[in-house]
Amino acid sequence: MRWLSAVMIALLMAGGGCAGAEEGPELHWREIAWPYPRDGWPAGRAFRCVEGACGDAEVYVRPKLGFCNCDTGVADDDEVDRVADIDLISARFAPREPGQVIRVAEMPGRLRSYDLAMPDGGRHIAIGIAVSHRCDLLVAVAQGMGDAAQIERAALEFLDRAEMRRWMTSAMEGR
Repeated sequence: MRWLSAVMIALLMAGGGCAGAEEGPELHWREIAWPYPRDGWPAGRAFRCVEGACGDAEVYVRPKLGFCNCDTGVADDDEVDRVADIDLISARFAPREPGQVIRVAEMPGRLRSYDLAMPDGGRHIAIGIAVSHRCDLLVAVAQGMGDAAQIERAALEFLDRAEMRRWMTSAMEGR
């Protein structure tokens, strides 16, 4: 949706997100090792917001080539629940509200927020994103201890960075 891109651009220009206006959000994210065990899909890329102004958010992104409905793409919230890798973080998750239509790197899909009960007894928020390109799926999960809006905003701003858009596009094309 165009309005979401406009809001994200306005926030970036106003200095929103993880960093102050003079530094830009890209300076506060650091790539970390993929933290999850191997499964049927290749490991993706993982990032941590190191300043803490992002609700101590981490973002995990990976393609799942050949895993999407070629006709409908990501059609509903149930599909986001199934494919967005939320269960890698915690098996005990519950949707906070109905999801919303979204575009990431020009790919359509859905976003949904979740409450997570962590194995150590803590509580986290997660944002699950599933977008499609042809018959392929790209999933991203942001999780942290901040509020849902804060984590969602930080993740979308991060994924909207030119470097991430290039990587996601390239990964979806199998390069």
